[in-house]
This record gives sequence, C-alpha cells and structure tokens, in this order.
Amino acid sequence: MAGERLEFAVARAGSLLSFDRAVLDRAEACALWQQAEVDGAVLDRMPNCRIIARCGTGFDRIDLSEAGRRGIPVCNVPDYGTCEVADHAMAMALALIRGLNVYDRNIRAERIQGWNYALAPLVSRTRKRLFAVVGLGRIGTAVARRAKAFDYDVAFFDPYVCDGMDIALGIERVNSLEALAERAEILSIHTPLRQETHHLVGADLMARMKASAIIVNTARGPCLDVDTALDFLANGRIGGLALDVLEAEPPQSASTMARALVSDDPRLRDRLLVSPHAAFYSPDARFEMRARAIETILAYLTDGSLRNCVNREFLVGGVQ
Repeated sequence: MAGERLEFAVARAGSLLSFDRAVLDRAEACALWQQAEVDGAVLDRMPNCRIIARCGTGFDRIDLSEAGRRGIPVCNVPDYGTCEVADHAMAMALALIRGLNVYDRNIRAERIQGWNYALAPLVSRTRKRLFAVVGLGRIGTAVARRAKAFDYDVAFFDPYVCDGMDIALGIERVNSLEALAERAEILSIHTPLRQETHHLVGADLMARMKASAIIVNTARGPCLDVDTALDFLANGRIGGLALDVLEAEPPQSASTMARALVSDDPRLRDRLLVSPHAAFYSPDARFEMRARAIETILAYLTDGSLRNCVNREFLVGGVQ
C-alpha cells in the first residue's frame, strides 16, 4: 500500500514475524500496536529498520536496550488518549461510589424491588474524601484535576515529579506510597510498567488500606497484583475494585479473574467493575495514535528530527 511519501505494509497480527521475509528485510520503520513484541530475534529480521514507533503510550513489549544497541530509536505517542483515560478512571470510580452499575442492574432485573437506593454498597460523598493518584504524569495530572472538580481532596505519590507540581495544581504531595495508601478513599494507578512498578500495588500495600477503599487501575495490568486484590475484596479488606487493564487480556478461563467474573460471588457483587482495556478508546484517540506515530516516523526518516524517544539512554552512536 503506497502513501504519499511512504510505502506501507499492513497486517492484522500480533507479531511482526507474520510479514513476509522480503517485507521485513526492506522495512525502514515499523509502527506497532501494544500486542506486538520486539526483541533481538525480531530485529534480526529487520536489518534496515531505522525507527520503531508505538501507536500508544506503553512500550514494555519492546526491548529498548537491544534496539538502542542497534542504533534504533523507539518512540511512543504519549498524549493521544490523555483525556479519554482520565475520564475513564474518574467514571469507574464514580460509578462505584454512586452505585450506577448496581442500580441499573437491579432495576432491569426487578422493576419494583430493584427500585431501592440502599442496594449499592459503596455509595459515599466525594467532598473532603481523599483521592490518591499514583503517578503524576500526563494522565495522572488530568485525573487529579478531575478529582478536584468533584470536591475530592487530592494527593499524589511520584518520586520522579519535580518539586512545586503540588503547588501548581493545588494538591498534596505525599513522600511515600505507603503513607498515601493508608489515607486513600480511592487509589488510582497511573504509572508506566517497569520492573519497579510490577505489582507496585500488592499485598503489603493493600494491607495498609482502609477496608472501604477503592482501587482503580487504568494504567497497566501488572502494576496491580490482581489475584491478591480480588482476595482482599472478597474478604472485606478493601471496598471496591475498578479495572480497565489486567495481567492477561482477556483473562484466561482458569484464572482467578475469569472465575470472579462468572461466579456471582456475593462478596464481589457490586464491588467489582471491569472494562475491556477501553480507557484509551474514542474514535478521535484511535485516529490520533496512528497518525502521530506515522508523523513521528516520517519526520525522522525525512529530516532526522526525533520526538518522544523512550530509549535515548541506550542509543549507541547518538541520535542520527
């Protein structure tokens, strides 16, 4: 498929290796969805590759150091779905604390008996309750602003954010994740997936949380220990769980999450809310993520300009 300035080869597949060998051999760039992995074996098949662009924010499936060793910059599109993800995180939290999913389900099931405001177990007011943001990047900042608009007290933990951001946003900075978790009514996760953030919210942290607390994850599935979170929820040690991302998507049939979704366990009912990795999505965002990835590739191939490079520290020979 030929574009105005580039020739495209397109495949609906989870691996670059699904392309013909001749296509991979000629390829000077690739634009990837989240499912595609890039490691040394893939790069061996692409000897002419000069740049890799992710159609999205996450890059945990790309071997950044290996690409850098070969002089290949890896770029992402960090801003395409900021509003969508922030809206989704707030919507999930608000759905639980206003009981929207509970009320709708019960009224549909029983028109008379279901007309009962007391059926929702997590209803609470927002004013002066603490909304805790873990990771104050673009999306975390957008969520913090939205939470403030709903009269939450907002606090965050992010060791990589410079001093003064709390003052600029009018929110509180907390210097340890443990201290933040202990106070949180809602804990919303907005960190990238790295070795240090794998199961960042795990058993030790959840043990510090209030029994009424709600955890929201719209970041990356493995940032939360989901099996442990489900156990805590079932045993009344946290109040609610709202998940747009899981460690395996969709959940495997034998997994704890899959069993939780079909079991109708009364301990989880009306306290567990799941969406299908949809927080990023709107037609506008879907168009932007693809267009900006291609724009990044085109700029680099034509004049060497590079933006949103996530592996600069590994690039051998510098950026050309």
